[in-house]
Amino acid sequence: MNETKGLLIQKAYNKVEKYKDKSKADPYRLTYHLMPPVGLLNDPNGLIQYKGVYHVFYQWNPFETSHGAKFWGHYTSRDLVHWHEEPIALAPSEWYDRNGCYSGSAVESDGKLYLFYTGNVKLEDGTRETYQCLAVSSDGIHFKKHGPILRLPKHYTAHFRDPKVWKKDECWYMILGAQTLDEKGSAVLFTSKDLYHWEELGRIAGSGMNGIGDFGYMWECPDLIHLNGKDVLLVSPQGLEPSGYLYNNLFQSGYFIGKLDYDSLNFQHGSFTELDRGFDFYAPQTFTDELGRTILYGWMGITDETEIFQPTISNHWVHALTIPRVLQLKEGKVYQAPVEELKTLRKDKVEVKIDKLKGTPVHLEAGQSSELLLELLNIEIGHFQITFRNEACFILDSDKNEVSLQRKNLKTGDLETRTCKISSLSKLQIFMDHSSLEIFINEGEEVFTTRYFPNPKDDTIIIHGDAEFKLTKWDLG
Repeated sequence: MNETKGLLIQKAYNKVEKYKDKSKADPYRLTYHLMPPVGLLNDPNGLIQYKGVYHVFYQWNPFETSHGAKFWGHYTSRDLVHWHEEPIALAPSEWYDRNGCYSGSAVESDGKLYLFYTGNVKLEDGTRETYQCLAVSSDGIHFKKHGPILRLPKHYTAHFRDPKVWKKDECWYMILGAQTLDEKGSAVLFTSKDLYHWEELGRIAGSGMNGIGDFGYMWECPDLIHLNGKDVLLVSPQGLEPSGYLYNNLFQSGYFIGKLDYDSLNFQHGSFTELDRGFDFYAPQTFTDELGRTILYGWMGITDETEIFQPTISNHWVHALTIPRVLQLKEGKVYQAPVEELKTLRKDKVEVKIDKLKGTPVHLEAGQSSELLLELLNIEIGHFQITFRNEACFILDSDKNEVSLQRKNLKTGDLETRTCKISSLSKLQIFMDHSSLEIFINEGEEVFTTRYFPNPKDDTIIIHGDAEFKLTKWDLG
């Protein structure tokens, strides 16, 4: 370990030690989500199951609750439920990453764990440089940096980042998020035989390509996965204008379904579909585990004007990751479902059967960290509503075939809404934590994710509407 790296890491641990007790005592700390010990967390990175152990790395600024020179924090687990905090994996200690070890991915080869990430460098004149870098480990815990393995091609700006690497047949492939010189967001493909030397193949998708027209000035966090015979490109485009119920967050995350010809680079795909309809979901990444499941984590946050108003900042931490979700492709749509392992957290089961609500609200003590499974058997009027701890509200408008999530804006206190169309509503699976909601609709056909900050002493949900339903609740330990 060089001196600069050692000093940076020690400084980070000193900050953790100084504020960890205050952070842990925050009533908005989550029970079963991954969070930073202190400081700011954003993108999930390097997701992999390596030698039987699940690894989740994450973008981390240990020094502030704002975006600065990022480290890679690191958690491991054998069951996706119980997690161990590992030593810092990457620190911004070298000339090629001194202003941040930005997002990237992980693969295993010859028994070693390879981390690919973007090294960010900011120059005195306000410009930046970007390098795609490699670090390698034999034990999954301690990493040796090998420096840049890919430099910026001449036809892109320095907004060129987030390498996702995978193997197909005998070749390795890397996809990167990019901005062209005319400021169009793109996804660019590279190939390698040895993980160290990379050749550019070209763009496979982007703004103005494949019939999608103008579609953002930058594409972040691309991830090309294979589901049910189709290639699915996950991507987070920046610069989309709101359109009705679509694209109402500052930045979006979603997917294109198609088929990539690796020889011609022809990627014929359909339209863009948002992965999550809530307020706080960005920069998702996937990996395939030893059971063959495609598992996704997302950043349960976003960089917008309300970020600085999150109340956890006063306790020296901010943001979290979503629960892990298994992806499946059904009838031309990506479905998301909580991993089965989360069922092991269930305890103190309560079942409630309501034959006819008939306009009289039902009040239930749901706790602050729980799972709700609600099966709608019959709805006789146009509206059905669940209010969570007097701070957020899920609404079905069956006359319009719409579902919505409302919460209070952290900056103004006004109600804000996210809405999507749905053909019908039969089932809700809801994960409540102290300051988060993840609502899975109809087995994951749609998902709403949000952070919210109710009175910590309020654990009541209120159900309105003339309906017949069965509700099962578990506390989650």
